[in-house]
Amino acid sequence: MTYGNVYVASVALGARDEHTLKAFLEAEAYDGPSIIIAYSHCIAHGINMTTGMNHQKTLVESGRWLLYRHNPKLLLQGKNPLQLDMRSPTQSVEDSMYQENRFKMLTKSKPEVAKHLLEQAQAEVDARWQMYQYLAKRDIL
Repeated sequence: MTYGNVYVASVALGARDEHTLKAFLEAEAYDGPSIIIAYSHCIAHGINMTTGMNHQKTLVESGRWLLYRHNPKLLLQGKNPLQLDMRSPTQSVEDSMYQENRFKMLTKSKPEVAKHLLEQAQAEVDARWQMYQYLAKRDIL
């Protein structure tokens, strides 16, 4: 996105399929390089793979995964190229992380370390959300 001439989107099909479709259509239509960063759940995460799409929605609701589109063509219309396509996080990082065995295991073996890392993760998710929200709301000169 910092290059200014690349279409970039972050998607999670299980979170908002219409957002994913819009990102793919815009990326295809963009006359230049396009990158779509797509979340993909994995058996190594330690989730029930039959509920993987719901898990993606949980990640977005916690702010661990952001949904956005950065379309440089919007600059030509005097608009901000960064579109944040989600609401503020409504769930804690803890609720989403401890659905995954890869994180839950640490609470059993080293509970104090798990607590400290969870606090750090929440702080990082909050800071990233604030930064993207700021960037998406700023006026373009």
